[in-house]
Amino acid sequence: LSSRFFCSVSMSTPTPESTIDVKAATWLSSIDKDGSFKRKPSVFRNKIGDPEFPAEANRYHIYWSGACPWAHRTLLFRSLKGLEDVITVTIVDWFLQSLTGWKFYEPEPINKFERLRQVYELCDPEYSGNVTVPVLFDKKTNRIVNNESSEIIRMLNTEFNHLSSSPKGAAYDFYPADLAATIDETNDWVYPTINNGVYRCGFAQSQAAYEKAFDELFKSLDRLEGILSKSRYLTGDRVTEADIRLFTTLIRFDVVYVSHFKCNARRIIDYQNIDNYLRELYQVEQIKKTVLFDHIKNHYFQSHKTINPFGVVPVGPIIDFEKAHDRDQKFPNVKSFASHLQ
Repeated sequence: LSSRFFCSVSMSTPTPESTIDVKAATWLSSIDKDGSFKRKPSVFRNKIGDPEFPAEANRYHIYWSGACPWAHRTLLFRSLKGLEDVITVTIVDWFLQSLTGWKFYEPEPINKFERLRQVYELCDPEYSGNVTVPVLFDKKTNRIVNNESSEIIRMLNTEFNHLSSSPKGAAYDFYPADLAATIDETNDWVYPTINNGVYRCGFAQSQAAYEKAFDELFKSLDRLEGILSKSRYLTGDRVTEADIRLFTTLIRFDVVYVSHFKCNARRIIDYQNIDNYLRELYQVEQIKKTVLFDHIKNHYFQSHKTINPFGVVPVGPIIDFEKAHDRDQKFPNVKSFASHLQ
């Protein structure tokens, strides 16, 4: 990577709002000419385990949002792998400001910044792209290591096991070699049609783009229902990275995406197998404690003013994610994920 994507140690001051290109700095910059939403690739792509970024306790920090499904992945891995005493975190305010982006509830602990944009500008004073979460940050060198969630979770899966407070979590491999090809193949269709598919529906600015994304989303959900009718988890008899990546979208689906992003052909609770699968995963304590429904609902309904101009947050839906699931009865010979962690 070019050196312009490594942080300097100089302090950053907030960018004046008058100099920010609102379209360039927000999701509006990802709208194509045909009205479809096309997510931009992440910029910072270094790895823990490289010589300049060794795995060390209390060296790394994650900036995240309780609302964002991509950032949520990283908190799930931090929790499941027993790394809560190893990697520190800062959560951003659930409200995403159209001009200055993510802000902190109070100055963050490393550089006392008020906005996440300042962290990006610390690394690249000329940075003009999207300011996104999650961000994996090196407190020792004052650098952003990586802001691509799919890469961060693989680092958390393997690089810090010797520092974990959970022997079971450290030993559990979410990307085992014998399932790697299957996991990659699953991610290849789940990401564009489900994970990003809900955003392609919600952010579409043409009827054709919306209907294309909508059709692909529900074809994939129907496909998922078929898989989970025969398999306890997405890629077989054990939870893998593919399940965690899927979970963060499913847990937000009925709460937000059905109404806010117009993903309303069917709800998750209308799919017997997906619904029970989702409740099984949610009820794992290490997963449940990372789900912040207040952040999720407030963020989407109040931040996206082009979709919901008055910012009214719906009271419902009322969903009981604690309701007993049927996965133990349906797959009596498959060990539950929760039992692997106990």
